[in-house]
Amino acid sequence: MPGLLKKIFGDGNQKQLNRYQKIVDKIEALEPDYERLTDDELKNKTEEFKERYQNGESLDDMMVEAYAVVREASKRVLGMRPFPVQLMGAIALHEGNIAEMKTGEGKTLASTLPAYLNALSGNGVHIVTVNEYLADRDAREMGELFGFLGLTVGLNGNGLSKEEKRDAYYCDITYGTNNEYGFDYLRDNMVLYKEQMVQRPLNFAIIDEVDSILIDEARTPLIISGSAQKSASLYQQANSFVNTLNKETDYTYDEKTKGVQLTEEGINKAERYFSIENLFDLNHVTLTHHINQALKAHVSMHRDTDYVVQEGEVVIVDQFTGRLMKGRRYSDGLHQAIEAKEGLQIQNESMTLASITFQNFFRMYQKLSGMTGTAKTEEEEFRNIYNMDVIAIPTNKPIIRDDRADLIYKSMEGKFRAVVENIKERYEQGQPVLVGTVAVETSELISQLLKKKGVKHNVLNAKNHFREAEIIENAGQKGAVTIATNMAGRGTDIKLGEGVVDLGGLAVIGTERHESRRIDNQLRGRSGRQGDPGLSQFYLSMEDELMRRFGSDNLRSMMERLGMDDTQPIESKMVSRAVESAQKRVEGNNFDARKTVLSYDDVLRQQREIIYKQRFDVIDSENLREIIEGMMQSTVERVIQSHTADDLEENWELSTIIEYLHGNLFDPEDITADDLLGKEPEEMIELIMEKIKEKYDEKEEELTPEQMREFEKVILLRTVDTKWMDHIDQMDQLRQGIHLRAYGQNDPLQEYQAEGFHMFEQMIIAIEEEVSKYVMKAQIRENLKRQEVVKNTQAVSGGEDNKKKSRKPYVKKENVGRNDPCPCGSGKKYKNCHGR
Repeated sequence: MPGLLKKIFGDGNQKQLNRYQKIVDKIEALEPDYERLTDDELKNKTEEFKERYQNGESLDDMMVEAYAVVREASKRVLGMRPFPVQLMGAIALHEGNIAEMKTGEGKTLASTLPAYLNALSGNGVHIVTVNEYLADRDAREMGELFGFLGLTVGLNGNGLSKEEKRDAYYCDITYGTNNEYGFDYLRDNMVLYKEQMVQRPLNFAIIDEVDSILIDEARTPLIISGSAQKSASLYQQANSFVNTLNKETDYTYDEKTKGVQLTEEGINKAERYFSIENLFDLNHVTLTHHINQALKAHVSMHRDTDYVVQEGEVVIVDQFTGRLMKGRRYSDGLHQAIEAKEGLQIQNESMTLASITFQNFFRMYQKLSGMTGTAKTEEEEFRNIYNMDVIAIPTNKPIIRDDRADLIYKSMEGKFRAVVENIKERYEQGQPVLVGTVAVETSELISQLLKKKGVKHNVLNAKNHFREAEIIENAGQKGAVTIATNMAGRGTDIKLGEGVVDLGGLAVIGTERHESRRIDNQLRGRSGRQGDPGLSQFYLSMEDELMRRFGSDNLRSMMERLGMDDTQPIESKMVSRAVESAQKRVEGNNFDARKTVLSYDDVLRQQREIIYKQRFDVIDSENLREIIEGMMQSTVERVIQSHTADDLEENWELSTIIEYLHGNLFDPEDITADDLLGKEPEEMIELIMEKIKEKYDEKEEELTPEQMREFEKVILLRTVDTKWMDHIDQMDQLRQGIHLRAYGQNDPLQEYQAEGFHMFEQMIIAIEEEVSKYVMKAQIRENLKRQEVVKNTQAVSGGEDNKKKSRKPYVKKENVGRNDPCPCGSGKKYKNCHGR
């Protein structure tokens, strides 16, 4: 059937390749003209292209000429001439697709062409690699080509200062790892001053090993955490203080909104109790917050109604269903305040400041492309989630690798015995062998078995990237035996040593099928590069996890009936097909899981984009008064509308409105209940806003305009950051328990979206109320400073702390002599440092 469909509709991949071939022919046709250019004439082409782009010519229109320039420069600088198939890959990348190019086909060189073309716009190009070794290597090697053509190259490493990072990002082309780009994005949205941001708007990314980054790591969020400036003792002190207060004289309670406010007398009591002059001084923001939460815990939260105490923990009661919501916690410190009230141990507050998944980070680029040796099996996912097509690029020379059928053994023991015998045989002949394992334990087991047989070998430790690349590079030498996990060494070529071709090339032996066909193909593809000979074979056993999954009992009993023992493998196409169908099922399940993760993360993504945009507007704005007055207007409207909702005017709660205004916006003498009598709600709002503007004007007169503007920013940034941090934690708590809603025949995702939206609205209301309160009530000091809400931040990916390495960025801007000092600032000669 698929064959018939192809005949009717044609093969989409082949159509694209035919189109690419026509463009390649045009690039090839320019070669004689460009060969005649001098070095200076070739270099001047860059300025000419930039000018043409500024004058309105598109990058697409200049692609053929730009690619011809890069190819000619590559011949002169690197001694490498991109093959026609590399030009095809480069066209696919420029068009925002994935170029599937087999191992050893020169993906790194192919990426230089679209990187050069897109850098002409001046908006920056990010080349993304899976580890720092590859970023460092490619920035050095390809940096020579870009430097020759007059472009700057930056290396964005871990542990650089903000200035060094900014320098790297403001280069035309920046190399770095996916983790570093993602963390820099999050850090940029936590800065207090615009000048502290390091990234430019995300323009164009070329992702190397795109399947590893966008699929294998898609479920690993990047998280920035830190230690919150809130201590258990402050909750206890606030709790003790609240126990001394009397209702009516010290605080008021609004049944409708569950709002609790200190009265003037209550504020005076707090100032005496904590020995401070002014509770609303900006130095006491944290204390005020703790007092407010302690008040709420005592007055509006009732034990056995809103929450219960079980096994020393406060458990929330769902107000709609009456069910206990284990694992959920109240946000904004309220949960800790209740713990203090009940005399329980106060749990640490969540300290996640920011998080994002790679899926959502990379979808923010204006244009995204990628390259890998294996992506066709995940084509649907790339198209659905990232809107990228996978274009399978043909190899430069035909593949002559011998891909043998799987050998299936009865037990694991028999399988490993056969694997070791095979390795020993090839080792004695001098043929290099690469042994792929799914798990680290398997590689250690095979290593022990080989030691007993006296076979010298290397075990690849995936934690050491620099050593990893060196081992993989030497894996093709005569007599080399390398044991590696299937994913290790990606991005590094295995070149064959002298005489190895005559021995049959590199032999790849897989000790187990991975649950993803893509990773098996990646392992196979390590052998037979650029038309070299090679061999690949997988050894399986009936006890392998994947074999057990699809039910190998029938096969095992068949083997026993036939009297087959552990030394006799079976080669069966039926088994191979069954393994492949099991892999397809697992891949489908994994795709569904990643889609679900993305659906949930999309809820937070929309909220994150709103907060980050507003936060940037705050940092970037000269004057925030209009924004703050808008917040005050919303706050006043909510208070008036909730207490004048009744049709009968005599039922309006004017005294409650006045209590709120006194507690949050005005001094008692500024406004009284008489001022509101006989007025319609709209008139009340108008009157209150007039008085707010008058008070605002008075505050402005006390200070210089610069101090007032800084005061606004201090309050807004601190409030937004605190509330957003608590909101992330709340969303995380909600996400963890939401699947239980399925038992009540509710769709957990819809429930998460609805509750997440409601929680976000509540956070916005809380931000507006707190900003209004502090702008109107706080005393303004002259030496105001913006402060981070959290200290000692850490960037964490997948649960591991990123250890900071003190390395300087390598930014190549001009040709450096071999004996000159290295531009990275290490103090070494260039040949002994980045020139190696």
